[in-house]
Amino acid sequence: MCCMQFHKQLLKDLSIPAIAAGFVAVLVSYSGPLAIFFQAAQSAEISSAMMTSWVWAISIGAAVSGIFLSLWLKVPVVTAWSAPGTALLVTLFPGLSLNEAIGAYLTAAMIIFVIGVTGSFDRIIRMIPPGIASAMMAGILFQFGVGVFVSLESVPALAIGMIIAYLLFKRLTPRYSLVLLLIAGVTLAVLLEGASLEGVSVQFADPQFIRPEWTWNATLSLAIPLVLVSLTGQFLPGMAILRTSGYSTPAKPIVIVASLTSFFTAFFGGITTVIAAITAAICTSKEAHEDPDKRYVAGVANGVFYLIGGIFAGTIVALFTSLPGEFVAVLAGLALIGAISSNISAFAAEKSHLEASVITFIATASGISFLGLGSAFWGVVVGALAYNLLHRRFNSLNHKTQ
Repeated sequence: MCCMQFHKQLLKDLSIPAIAAGFVAVLVSYSGPLAIFFQAAQSAEISSAMMTSWVWAISIGAAVSGIFLSLWLKVPVVTAWSAPGTALLVTLFPGLSLNEAIGAYLTAAMIIFVIGVTGSFDRIIRMIPPGIASAMMAGILFQFGVGVFVSLESVPALAIGMIIAYLLFKRLTPRYSLVLLLIAGVTLAVLLEGASLEGVSVQFADPQFIRPEWTWNATLSLAIPLVLVSLTGQFLPGMAILRTSGYSTPAKPIVIVASLTSFFTAFFGGITTVIAAITAAICTSKEAHEDPDKRYVAGVANGVFYLIGGIFAGTIVALFTSLPGEFVAVLAGLALIGAISSNISAFAAEKSHLEASVITFIATASGISFLGLGSAFWGVVVGALAYNLLHRRFNSLNHKTQ
């Protein structure tokens, strides 16, 4: 009876703008953040079949959690995979094995689940200096921005063409700039680099089970930083977007459902499922529906389109693998410029501990691997040390002398 009521209410609240908003949000994700995922796959040197499993897992994770939460909470909850977490992967592969990565995914999912169940999300966020968290994310993403211009050496015409296209689309139609950039980039790759799309056809996903392997290296280099970037870079801004859109939904159920979904999809290569930040704004705005109570349909539609994307993950992989590797690098770098800018602005605005944030940024952006641990881990460690030595203790001593 309850399901019948849900079904009738959903049909009653359906609207073209809400469905369109859900579709555009998915298209933007597949146009930009997914390119980062393909860079990670290339770094890990995995097969197309395994890559298809990855795309299936992240798509199904976003679909199931988004549809369930939107229907349950009657709020446009848009979920996705952790884009900054995916960027972190690129810096760790191939030094980290795929099995170790899956073990780290499961560890991160369990930690986030505990955070959700205990309701300690807000307390943990307050414990992390905002400048340090933003600086770490900026450092992780910075290398992708650099990759855009490194590609000029090998494919100058394609890189320049995509940069110009990005700037024009960003000026003329910011919301759809990534979708249009994807179309323009594919066109330029075919015309200028001789890329062939003949191999792109309808291909269904074939999920591949991956045996997890737990190591301290993977836990410290991937799992812990993954939790940090997911909480500060996805859950925090994602919840803020919901709040500023007028929804007082608590974080607890969203964090719990996302972590449980992450635990299942991890076995097939899916990185942590999180609440979306950038694409969430598309589904929570007035463009999705004038009535805020009916915008949850956009969240459901978003999940349905992710479900379709997961089913046809093979087709998506065939498209990206038929294009030059530099195309993916340029697309990912340009797609992350907004995120790089916002994180640099965020840590620069924290004047009270700016020097510690800059140290975190430099250490993370360096891409170092020391004692088998990645730069994101060392960025947080050195940044936290600098924060305590330069600010907390200094302020305490200064207070005693007054």
